[in-house]
Amino acid sequence: MAVDLFIQNVPEDLVAQLQERATRSHRSLQGELLTILEHAVIENRRLTAREALAQVQALGLSTPSESAAWIREDRDAR
Repeated sequence: MAVDLFIQNVPEDLVAQLQERATRSHRSLQGELLTILEHAVIENRRLTAREALAQVQALGLSTPSESAAWIREDRDAR
């Protein structure tokens, strides 16, 4: 279920900058604000190991097989 949020007393210059950003992104001001909020929440959450691996694979990066040995060695040293 969606919830309505309201922000009061936003300085006019900030509103103008947000509107410019929305226009450049071909979005409404509301759409741009929602995108900003989504990115802020996503960027600040921790990834699971599976999600991190999926991102590495999506980027086409390789994970050296010796990395598992390095992790084991580090864990055993503690």
